[in-house]
Amino acid sequence: MRAVIQRVSQASCAVDGVISGAIETGFLVLLGIEDADTEDDLQWLAQKIANLRVFGDENGLMNKALADINGGILLISQFTLFAQTKKGNRPSFIRAARPDKAIPLYEQMTTTLETVTGKKVQTGIFGSDMKISLINDGPVTIIMDTKDKENH
Repeated sequence: MRAVIQRVSQASCAVDGVISGAIETGFLVLLGIEDADTEDDLQWLAQKIANLRVFGDENGLMNKALADINGGILLISQFTLFAQTKKGNRPSFIRAARPDKAIPLYEQMTTTLETVTGKKVQTGIFGSDMKISLINDGPVTIIMDTKDKENH
């Protein structure tokens, strides 16, 4: 799994002009799922997202996590995070999981993040043409890949 986590002061997702999810301060998480992803990957990534300390404390240092600031999460499925661009100019998405695998993992990530944070996670609509609006705060953008968890 890959996640692009953006610290935002607000973010929303619209499908056909209708808002499917919106948050104020928190994280916009773009989540890419590949065939090799497991339950362990999902649990590891959910914990990392929930506990990521990138919000400012009273000294302006990035020491606070979502819970410390009562922040929200807007979770968006993003298969293009697994684009392969080595050959040619048209990306290949062969590593991205097909919907029959990706949808259950995306839904499980939503539920897991809700359990870990104790807050409802806002979402996009899987497979839809989504329009994402955000105000990136900082900007702070963190990229996580569950393949990196063995290296730490």
